[in-house]
Amino acid sequence: MQRTVRLNKELPLLASQPPPGISCWQKNPDRIDLLEANITGPEGTPYASGVFKLELEIPDRYPFEVPQTRFVTPVHHPNIDSAGRICLDLLKPYPKGSWRACHNIAMLLSSVQMLLAEPNPDDALVAEIAHQFQFNRAAFDATAKAMTLKHARSSAVSSSSSSSSSSSAAAP
Repeated sequence: MQRTVRLNKELPLLASQPPPGISCWQKNPDRIDLLEANITGPEGTPYASGVFKLELEIPDRYPFEVPQTRFVTPVHHPNIDSAGRICLDLLKPYPKGSWRACHNIAMLLSSVQMLLAEPNPDDALVAEIAHQFQFNRAAFDATAKAMTLKHARSSAVSSSSSSSSSSSAAAP
């Protein structure tokens, strides 16, 4: 009940006044607990030309529990693994993390976008990428940019969205 009330306030606001470079919507109109989002890569980073797709699963106890959030688009980043899991303090409940009921989806997505701009190699999810980020920044930037160009161009995100939509439409 609390989740539905809260999301019925947040989703229209996200549609009408989204944070810069962020869009978010229901994945399926019949399921308020599944959301999709696009985050534009921050300027001045190897992700700048990319649009990254994320999925959010909203728990029954939202906003008291943090949404499960993962990248669908592959990204080369020390705090994001190959399964799209994200190591970010805001994605962990208090007291181990900083998620609180006063936070919302717009803040969560803005924090993920900020993480793209400012990786935290000291709290890495992928040690090899963190090492590369710290000690061979040129190679890190080149790999991150190449993956962004390959996987996160607007057309790549659109075609993966339409292919998943058509495959789900074909499913019984």
